[in-house]
Amino acid sequence: MLRVPYNELLDALQRVLLKLGFTPERARLCARLFADANRDGIYSHGLNRFPRFILQIQNGTIDIHAQPQLLAGMGALERWDGKIGPGPLNAFHCMERAIALSRKNGIGCVALANTTHWMRGGNYGWQAADAGFIGICWTNTLPNLPPWGASDPRVGNNPVIIAVPRPAGHVVLDMALSQFSYGALASYRMRGELLPVDGGFDAADRLTRDPAAIEQSKRPLPIGYWKGSGLALMLDLVAAMLSGGRATHQITSDPDREGRLSQVFIALHPSSLGSPEAAARIADEVIAYFQLPPGSKGEQVRYPGEQVLKIRSENLAKGIPVEPSIWEMVQAM
Repeated sequence: MLRVPYNELLDALQRVLLKLGFTPERARLCARLFADANRDGIYSHGLNRFPRFILQIQNGTIDIHAQPQLLAGMGALERWDGKIGPGPLNAFHCMERAIALSRKNGIGCVALANTTHWMRGGNYGWQAADAGFIGICWTNTLPNLPPWGASDPRVGNNPVIIAVPRPAGHVVLDMALSQFSYGALASYRMRGELLPVDGGFDAADRLTRDPAAIEQSKRPLPIGYWKGSGLALMLDLVAAMLSGGRATHQITSDPDREGRLSQVFIALHPSSLGSPEAAARIADEVIAYFQLPPGSKGEQVRYPGEQVLKIRSENLAKGIPVEPSIWEMVQAM
């Protein structure tokens, strides 16, 4: 991969968004959310997804001028309509709103309907943790994951994020419900690499590490086999019911027009029932115990999010890795 300075990447993405009609403030935030994904090593949902984001604006799936609208609220729970606005901006707004509700109530929950792809879901977990809050969020998707025991995609590969703030380094779990997300499969394919472990089935119903074969069969392997399939179903149910929006079976199967998704954002104040020092101590003790035994190669066991911090520091120092062909495409927009 080619490396470019973070600000150069950010400015290039912002320039394209301004050209499309975004306001300066919204263009900067949206560009930052894409650039931060690459900064943190989540290349599949950063610059690599930007051309599809632009395509969805051009084909009318995303309305760049739409602002989320509050539909209903009761105490710490609110329901919002995303108005098919830019998914990253809608998601950032709703996590901010969940944090505000949590400051008042100790917990805040925002359900969002009619939104578009939020790109890197981990952004919103880091957003909550950076503000000092526990963050939990998830989204449903188009039907792209077969239920366990079936071959036809009927559940979404619904990513879920859980973030815990910690002064020594936030703990952030950001995972899809397949062994590898479709974005990750595309990244491996573009690099000409096999997956490190089996990631799905090929057309002959055989487990494979070939990302292109899995993309073609549309049969990625759910995490935990039937457990991942069941979790995908439950997340879809809760998101659609709380938001009053669409469930996976009502979302188009065309990835270039994936929209009107349902999402949930939860923020919890970890020190609302105690002191910040006590919360930090608990987090540190858990991580210390988690990392006490060495890994199989004698290395320290990593907690979720630890590698992100390492990659972030390295990429900011050396430059942000970008896929040359996609970088050239964006520069030409």
